[in-house]
Amino acid sequence: MDRKKEPPKGKVGFMYMLAGGTDGSNTDPYATKPEPGNNWVETGPHVMIVNATDMMQGYPMDPKPDTSRPYVMWAGTPYAHLMIPVK
Repeated sequence: MDRKKEPPKGKVGFMYMLAGGTDGSNTDPYATKPEPGNNWVETGPHVMIVNATDMMQGYPMDPKPDTSRPYVMWAGTPYAHLMIPVK
């Protein structure tokens, strides 16, 4: 059974990981480990704005972001979200 679903339409969310998160791919939402080309990033404490594509315009969407500044993770996918560091 495939549980990969698109986010609900018209609903914006706010999440937080104040202890930081496990490292993850910045470009592949389904990556489970670092591999060549999947742009693994290290994330410290942060908050996330999800499902607000229009709000993300103007923020960096680079595959290898500066994680000390706000950036869009998983840009170009239905799971794109704004990452905002809190330290």
